[in-house]
Amino acid sequence: MNEVSTARPDPEAERHASWLELFFDLVAVAGVAQIAHLLHGEPGLPDLGMYALLFLALWTAWICFTLYGNVAGEGTHARTVLAAMFGMAVMAAAVSGVHDGDHGQARAFALAYVLIRLLANRAWEFRREILVDWPAAQMSLGVIPWIVSLWVHEPARYWLWALGIALDLYVTFSVSARDIVQSREAHRRREARRSHGKDETRPPRRDEGPVSLAAAQADHLSERLGLFVIIVLGEGVAQMIDAASETEWTRKLYAFAVAGFFLLVSLWSLSFRHGYAGVPHLTAQSLPARAALPLHCFVSGCLAALAAGLGAAVEHLHSLPSGTRWLLCSSLAGYFLLSGLATLRHAARERRWLLTVALPCTALPLLIAAFGARLATVSVVWLLVAITMWPTYYESRRAKSARAAAASTT
Repeated sequence: MNEVSTARPDPEAERHASWLELFFDLVAVAGVAQIAHLLHGEPGLPDLGMYALLFLALWTAWICFTLYGNVAGEGTHARTVLAAMFGMAVMAAAVSGVHDGDHGQARAFALAYVLIRLLANRAWEFRREILVDWPAAQMSLGVIPWIVSLWVHEPARYWLWALGIALDLYVTFSVSARDIVQSREAHRRREARRSHGKDETRPPRRDEGPVSLAAAQADHLSERLGLFVIIVLGEGVAQMIDAASETEWTRKLYAFAVAGFFLLVSLWSLSFRHGYAGVPHLTAQSLPARAALPLHCFVSGCLAALAAGLGAAVEHLHSLPSGTRWLLCSSLAGYFLLSGLATLRHAARERRWLLTVALPCTALPLLIAAFGARLATVSVVWLLVAITMWPTYYESRRAKSARAAAASTT
């Protein structure tokens, strides 16, 4: 362990997303769009499960190379990132086939995911760095079930994929970067003993040598995470535009379009003006990255599901089918539930906010889903808008009270 050092990006150096990173994000746009289409019509529980599984896989592939670019900075290898981009494009193209049970496309999806993860692992080995914030990016434990799934048919294939994602989450929360360092140092010592005396003149490879611990640059990472949430919110706009272009324009459509737009604007405000990195009510440095990153993934998944629900709702302007109503309302409830989880570390200080904002904003959409069968579609959406406006109003009142208290003491 005496050969382990800690490498941290320069906090004073201001960085923004590079052209390569923005180009890489284009494939995330395509992937989110393809996966969101799985929830069109009246999705059932199997559709929701498939959506969650494929979204988690796409996000995991994306975050592996987002973190690589974040830490590597100008040292990022463009060919490595572009190869991962091609793999994610294959994943996006195969989504529809996976949903339809096409064995060949399901294998292509799994193979592309495996190669992306192995490529990410190789990129970190080449840099001789262990990522503190997301150890799963360079550990192959969660990839093993995906490899096995290449020779397995549905539904066992999908259970193996779910197992792989679960193992990645386990690694995220239970394995420290130093554990990985110790494991790799032990492996290197075994290899050294095995090769002792065989070829002592062999020069060391570039992926051999001291290992360092690397941490992400927070500001740059928050920008990249925020851009992903913008992509997802943009999918909501695209879904409504696409559906409206194929529907007769009536007063009901006009009213729905205004309500849907207000809903997306309100969610944007909560995620960015009253949140951090796209996660509502999260503040900078309030959570370690390995806790904040899963929150970002789940928030993005909820927003993408809500976007799909808005697109489906355009086709049912009189009243919403039960599945679509539950999709819209439960995705918003999940969004606010996650905003509450973002503050649990400071639950004592945020108790009033949790009880008066997070709890009612989580419960009310579920009540609308359960008892809103007779409500008009536009009424459901406006009720959701009202729910999303409450946290903004609460925060503005709290800020006004704080300013008044500060003024009274001066």
